[in-house]
Amino acid sequence: MTEQIDDGSPDASTDGPEKDAKSAPADREQSGPFDEAEARAVRPYIDLGAIKILPREGLNLRLEVEEQTKRIVAVGLDYAGSTLQVQAFAAPRSTGLWNETRDQIRAQIRQQGGRVEERHGPLGPELLAEIPVVAGTDPSAGKRIARFVGVDGPRWFLRGVVGGAAATDVDAATQVEDLFRSIVVVRGTTPMPPRDLIPLRMPAAPGTT
Repeated sequence: MTEQIDDGSPDASTDGPEKDAKSAPADREQSGPFDEAEARAVRPYIDLGAIKILPREGLNLRLEVEEQTKRIVAVGLDYAGSTLQVQAFAAPRSTGLWNETRDQIRAQIRQQGGRVEERHGPLGPELLAEIPVVAGTDPSAGKRIARFVGVDGPRWFLRGVVGGAAATDVDAATQVEDLFRSIVVVRGTTPMPPRDLIPLRMPAAPGTT
């Protein structure tokens, strides 16, 4: 996997699909990420509310809590020398969020003084970013490489931020992509505005990873 990152010039992707079109692998229903209705109920998932995680050897799970509200806002997964942060959001039934969300992420990274490139990966369009460790500082002072991936499902959008080895190493990336695709999203029936974070919760019983 190459580490080519642009210098902030206009992206070729601006001529891509309509902003509200769904973005997902063609085999998403068969290979994930899965909707709750598509998942095999007999598998020993760790239930975190908005998402379910399938335990596997070498996987460590962390719940990321917002300091002010004390609510769980993301799930962090450490695997294959890499990190994967995942969040699930409510989405419209017939349109997607990932095309618009990529534009927002791109703008935020460039505002921080980072560089970002859009490319097509195994999960579809994704962003490869070089982000200053401290926003606004000289990139030579410290930077981290991150991949932003996303998949539009039925009434939900799953976003992942990949760091560590899987941001640049092909073998590690394949393992983390498989982990991302094994996730089950539980949208629920409660009405929610699009882009609202689907609530996460502590697992009822701690799962061993």
